[in-house]
Amino acid sequence: MLTVYTIVKPAATYGWGATRTLLLGAIALGLFVAFLVREASARQPLIPLRMFRSRNVSGANLIQVLTVAGMFGVFFLGSLYLGRVLHYDALKIGLAFLPTTLVMGTLSLRFSQPLIMRVGPRRALVPGLLMVAGGLGLFSQVSANSAYLSGVLPAVILIGAGVGVAFPSLMTLAMSGATPSDAGLASGLVNTTAQVGGAIGLAVLATLSATRTKDLLASHHSEVNALIGGYHLASGSASGWSLRQ
Repeated sequence: MLTVYTIVKPAATYGWGATRTLLLGAIALGLFVAFLVREASARQPLIPLRMFRSRNVSGANLIQVLTVAGMFGVFFLGSLYLGRVLHYDALKIGLAFLPTTLVMGTLSLRFSQPLIMRVGPRRALVPGLLMVAGGLGLFSQVSANSAYLSGVLPAVILIGAGVGVAFPSLMTLAMSGATPSDAGLASGLVNTTAQVGGAIGLAVLATLSATRTKDLLASHHSEVNALIGGYHLASGSASGWSLRQ
């Protein structure tokens, strides 16, 4: 909570290098270290650190954090783009993102599991992440004159397809590295890292976007161009996170 607050308030208002930002960031980091120390010494820890000795568990959760961070941020900013730039109402915005859910659900229910069983979760994960990164990258190319069919739809379909393949692969990898007694913990850990990644990713990308927009407005750009400039920076950053994995 303190990490998210530090990003969206002091960092956005006073800058990333401001004393207040650095102080709160240091406190948040200290709390995280204290949590690790406590978990390492507790008789019945909430999250046994032995879980992270497995490369599959550690890697899957790290990738989950970064992927969800990019997705949550771009969906939030994408909704703002559709509403504030293309002037969609709430219903149109919901329908605009519907293809993501349809593609994601279809792949997850019908095709992902046979694919994972045939080629393995690691090989299935890579093209899934590439599709997510490609969709996020396409979002960074939209403009004030972009049409939904040519500008937005390809991006949301790619993201949906990528998530439909990547997330079942991540879950398989995370569970494969857990012992039977830790299966419930491993499953809960994957879901928790998704929520943490979404919260922090949204905070970072929204702050980057807002800061970029503010700078462009100060440079006498129009409001629409300033907004799009902020969205481009956030989407490009999210795409870069996915590619680095």
